[in-house]
Amino acid sequence: MKAHAKLSASGSHRWLYCAGSIKAEEGRPDKKSFFADEGSAAHELMEICLTENCSPFDFVGKPLIEYNEFIVTQEMAEAIEYYINYVKLYGTQRSGIMEVETHLQFHEWVPDGYGTADTVIFNGTEVDIFDLKFGKNIVSAQENTQGLLYMLGAADHLFNEPQTFRFHIVQPRLDHIDTWTLTRKELLERAEWVRERATLALTDNAPRTPGEKQCHYCKAKADCPALAKLTTDVLMTDFDAMQTVNPDRLDDETLRKAMDAKKLIVSWLDAVEEQITSTINDTGSFPGYKLVEGRSLRRWSSDSEAEKRLTQLLGDDAYERKVLSVAKAEKTLGKKRVAEIADLVEKPQGKPTLAPESDPRPSIFDVSAEFDSFA
Repeated sequence: MKAHAKLSASGSHRWLYCAGSIKAEEGRPDKKSFFADEGSAAHELMEICLTENCSPFDFVGKPLIEYNEFIVTQEMAEAIEYYINYVKLYGTQRSGIMEVETHLQFHEWVPDGYGTADTVIFNGTEVDIFDLKFGKNIVSAQENTQGLLYMLGAADHLFNEPQTFRFHIVQPRLDHIDTWTLTRKELLERAEWVRERATLALTDNAPRTPGEKQCHYCKAKADCPALAKLTTDVLMTDFDAMQTVNPDRLDDETLRKAMDAKKLIVSWLDAVEEQITSTINDTGSFPGYKLVEGRSLRRWSSDSEAEKRLTQLLGDDAYERKVLSVAKAEKTLGKKRVAEIADLVEKPQGKPTLAPESDPRPSIFDVSAEFDSFA
């Protein structure tokens, strides 16, 4: 398993924006998850294929070396091929030198700071850094702190002082690629902010600063006093003042502030529930709560025996038959044949969804955007 720096690039969104998270997480065990292990397995497959110049499809149905519980699927192989094709095509166009799993140090700005970039292409005065994201949540490359630290590591890694840095987020399962470009001057301007935040994060009394992004994966989220206070402050914002205006309803400003903090508050409550559940599993009790058996659905004790019995009793009526969904059909056909059904696929208008004004999607009530689409 790979070691991680205390102030790592992968966890930088947390300690850069919440300096107190470093001390808060000390001594807390890492949380294991299927998705994290699956992503690690995908990265292992990517490293093998790029290093040994082999096809990811050669591994379909086989276990990996480090993550032996994961058998490589057709989907994983397709995703890694997508990433490899993008990196190699980009490298060919740039005629650069490619390195895989590159160790990058940014000690000058972050004490003992280092990280491992998935793939880096060095091309004289330009550097391209590629980061494989195997998950299904869109990740932006713009102002991405992990990318920022990798860029600083690349700047310190080379002797010829590259002048242009590009950070590429590649998400094969979402068909999503995003690139962030910085000049050396722009990079070094941000480096001073990184230095200040890293210094603060290593102090004993570093403040905790709750926020949706930095709290998302924080191991100290459930019992964080700062996050609990933020939740209380949001829900009680100007409550007394609001009552003097209209005691029968919350004003729009209060509703907006509550909506702004919804994801953070819900994620905190989920973390609280998870911690209480874990405590009961470990000790058998927690004041005011207990674990009970939840609702379950009936199922066949043996699918094969159920099939045999129902076939005897019902004949063909024992089976249901329906056409595959678009997603399952595309997955079954594979990317090379998916064009054969393209003319049968339509995408209806999505259900209206509430989003902050900063969201790049146009409002469904934005008449000007509709006219622009016909221009």
